[in-house]
Amino acid sequence: MGRQYKMPDYEYIHQEMQKSGVTLSLLWVEYCERCRANGELPYQSTQFNKYYADFVHKTKATMRLEHKPGETMQVDWAGQTAHIVDTDTGEQLDVYLFVAVLPYSGYAYTEAFLDMKQDAWITAHVNAYRFFGGVTRILTPDNLKTGVIKNTKDETVVNKSYQEMAEHYGTAIIPARPRKPKDKVFVEGSVGVVSTWILAALRNQQFLSLKELNLAIQEKLTAFNNKPFQKKEGSRAELFQEEQLFLLPLPPTPFELAVWKVATL
Repeated sequence: MGRQYKMPDYEYIHQEMQKSGVTLSLLWVEYCERCRANGELPYQSTQFNKYYADFVHKTKATMRLEHKPGETMQVDWAGQTAHIVDTDTGEQLDVYLFVAVLPYSGYAYTEAFLDMKQDAWITAHVNAYRFFGGVTRILTPDNLKTGVIKNTKDETVVNKSYQEMAEHYGTAIIPARPRKPKDKVFVEGSVGVVSTWILAALRNQQFLSLKELNLAIQEKLTAFNNKPFQKKEGSRAELFQEEQLFLLPLPPTPFELAVWKVATL
């Protein structure tokens, strides 16, 4: 019979996560060290993170993950596309909007790309971290093939380059759970509000290059982040000033994408 994996003590882990500067990545390393010292088999970081997310949702842990400052960054591609005009042919090209939101403050980052491939996906994250000037402890993507290969009840498999990027920034990837509308609604809701507002604000303008479009997006994004809240005092930008203190510092250098290929001899 194979050796059993050691289930982490998630009560303890959740308590530790409330402490300033403590990350899931750090707690996973400590858990692995304890397992090795006791001759036990530790879970991989993706499974460790997945079971933690399950614990939080199952126990409805009092401090909900989504609303702690500096805790979570939610990312997704917007459902709607923007457009630029190809100056050679005059045809309209679809452009895809990446959106990152910090749910505690609602502060957002958005950028347009010509496709939704891995290169764009990773670049978008690197630029979002630079924009926020720090890193959240948890990264929640929707279940996109560019980031998450498999996310079932029993197993989470994260794309290798995406996992490396997360490790570089010291953040833990916890995807929105499949078949859990609440998780997805939260990510999609945050992303939808930003993208709808920005795309609506730009609807009557024509752009001849991606650079031109992104400059206009930055302008609208600043307006969006500074727009006063409707039902409470302040704005996303004001709340972000509070939240920024809780972000982990950026690494000395930004992540650079390595391309993984399987070579046949």
